[in-house]
Amino acid sequence: MAEPTKDPLRPRPTDNAVFGPSLLGGAAEPTYGGVLSFMRRRLTRDLAGVDAVVWGIPFDSAVSNRSGARFGPQAIRRASAIFDGDPQYPFEADPFAALAVVDYGDAVWDYGRPWEAHGLIERQAREILDAGCHLFSLGGDHSVTWPLLKAHAAVYGALGLVMFDAHQDTWPDDGERIDHGSFVLRAVREGVIDPDRSIQVGIRTHAPETCGIEIIHGYELDDIGIFGVIRRIENRVGSGAAYMTFDIDCLDPAFAPGTGTPVAGGLSSREALSILRALGDIGFVGGDVVEVAPAYDHADITAIAASTVAQTYLGVLAETRRGD
Repeated sequence: MAEPTKDPLRPRPTDNAVFGPSLLGGAAEPTYGGVLSFMRRRLTRDLAGVDAVVWGIPFDSAVSNRSGARFGPQAIRRASAIFDGDPQYPFEADPFAALAVVDYGDAVWDYGRPWEAHGLIERQAREILDAGCHLFSLGGDHSVTWPLLKAHAAVYGALGLVMFDAHQDTWPDDGERIDHGSFVLRAVREGVIDPDRSIQVGIRTHAPETCGIEIIHGYELDDIGIFGVIRRIENRVGSGAAYMTFDIDCLDPAFAPGTGTPVAGGLSSREALSILRALGDIGFVGGDVVEVAPAYDHADITAIAASTVAQTYLGVLAETRRGD
């Protein structure tokens, strides 16, 4: 934990996102103040010396039900301030002690030309990946995972997909339009993901086809148990490059009411985080958390859950880089 400054005029450091002395290490500013970035990481687009990037994608023009996920990145950043300065649970360590992480701000496009957004997201993601950085993104509706998958596959080849969701997102489209319920089918058809190395966890709706992806249904979770889910993910994905996408509606609405298409019968926050915590042997090359719509949230329940998903992902990444 960072030591408070001795300056009597400023007895506690603030605005680490802008004025922090280093890319490394936690901050110690008041949770309720300061410039907000994800976990107080430096707000910058200078990627020199950076290991991992957190990036917001405030896009929700491809939803089929309630809109509002464009405000998700703001809400997740705000909720993440509670992590500031403490050894991160359950890692008992500062993930930023040796892992240089920055907040890259948000993706951008002309909101009057929404059909251009996915292509611009893909190109901007490639800039980050081409700089040699690991990318974790904050959505946005789930369609933003489509350009993110394309950007990562261009670097790493066809990806195994670990997807936490209430929906399969394999509905058909015409090959041109795409929405948050069709991107998985497109990714399989275009060879962006390998269905034989892909698995969906927490599914509680039906779609016309599975695309050969293994499914763990919501009703199976009690019988399989957390460790059973972990083993099935590991066995399915193997050792190749993989991408993790976490639709917050994977959680039961009791734990994530602030989302556009809530479905009862989902995972608890504890179950989902316990599974994610144990996936350090998966070769994740990128990930995201999406579909947080704070207008439907209460007391930041959903934003806290989503920020903890991102915090846990970064903690696992830090452990992997350290070789723990």
